[in-house]
Amino acid sequence: MLKMSNPVLSAVILATSILTLSSTAFAADPAEGRKLASQCKVCHGLDGIAKIPIAPNLAGESQIYIQNQLKAFRSGKREHEMMSVVAKNLTDQQIADLAAWYQSIEITAKMPE
Repeated sequence: MLKMSNPVLSAVILATSILTLSSTAFAADPAEGRKLASQCKVCHGLDGIAKIPIAPNLAGESQIYIQNQLKAFRSGKREHEMMSVVAKNLTDQQIADLAAWYQSIEITAKMPE
């Protein structure tokens, strides 16, 4: 057994191990996310382009950002009449899958001439 005499080094190794485990615990599946996105399409569109003026576009958005927002709605840290209800019953895996789906959509932009 390896003996750690440096508490800072031990803490860094422990934190790295936890982050590695948590990031591999939920291998996101964009195909599953696409299936789940059918419940999001009324407002955000299956393609991630918002269908109503008050909904944000999700296409091409960062997976981490979407996951954080959905978890905030689920926990109540962030509140919205519709999103709080939708996110309430999502599992971490479902959130990861949805975020992977929307991140996987490629967006292009054209500058005006």
